[in-house]
Amino acid sequence: MDNMEEEVFLDVCGLEPPEPLERVLDALANLAPGTRLRMLIDREPHPLYGILRNNRYLYSSRVDEQHRHEILIWHQN
Repeated sequence: MDNMEEEVFLDVCGLEPPEPLERVLDALANLAPGTRLRMLIDREPHPLYGILRNNRYLYSSRVDEQHRHEILIWHQN
């Protein structure tokens, strides 16, 4: 497996703020170079987007059929 294909999955659905944000920031602090973080959350994490931009992370997001937000996050090169 190519290192760029490695992912860490984090499901924070059902957690009350600020726990989802704390968990994703902890996961990002330990994210190996070339590894992506796939986060699943039951509401759009608006505060997270600014934090990601300010810390040189890129991300893409989509909403699944159950109205959960799936956010893929990776280090900007």
